[in-house]
Amino acid sequence: MSNLILAPSLLSADFSNLENAVGMINDIKYSQGENRSFVHIDVMDGQFVPEITYGQPVVRSIRKLTNLAFDVHLMVEHPENQVETFAAAGADWITFHQEACVHAHRLIQRIHELGKKAGVAICPSTPVSALEELLEYADLILVMTVNPGYGGQTLIPSCLKKVEQLKKIREEKGYNYLISVDGGVNQNTLQSVVDAGTDVVVSGSSFFSGKLNWNY
Repeated sequence: MSNLILAPSLLSADFSNLENAVGMINDIKYSQGENRSFVHIDVMDGQFVPEITYGQPVVRSIRKLTNLAFDVHLMVEHPENQVETFAAAGADWITFHQEACVHAHRLIQRIHELGKKAGVAICPSTPVSALEELLEYADLILVMTVNPGYGGQTLIPSCLKKVEQLKKIREEKGYNYLISVDGGVNQNTLQSVVDAGTDVVVSGSSFFSGKLNWNY
């Protein structure tokens, strides 16, 4: 657990008081170390997923509130059209969906050219095998354990098998990506998520409601 990265998702924060939400995430930094927390920022376009959240101006405005790493999760169609502006707005990690991008390898290269870390996300219906040609180049693999688009959903347990697969491949191939899990992480599911081999735990509803104990 000592290397576990905690990444509260602003999707479940009070949008009228994002400064307070970022402050709550900063508290993790002060209690457990700056390198053990990210700010997870879910960007939705109303196309790849039904909901619409926020864009570059919001990321830019909250960037001044913390020096924690921003992991911008692009749940959007044509993410290749968004990475440059989100990089300029203050993203440190940019994660796009494999299902939304035809030229995924090229996009990883572009994110790296911008000086950022590149993540690739997969929905519950997408197998790890779909990432085979990308794992060598990615910095982070995000396993969605709910269908993306809404907060407060129930974790799909079978998705954790993907975490185990990704951990095994990383060990066998000597790759360096982090494994992140997003969706349905609460006090009842956190242990199984960690046991599967997760490096980065994303939690929204449970974190901001105070029902998740990071120090278990």
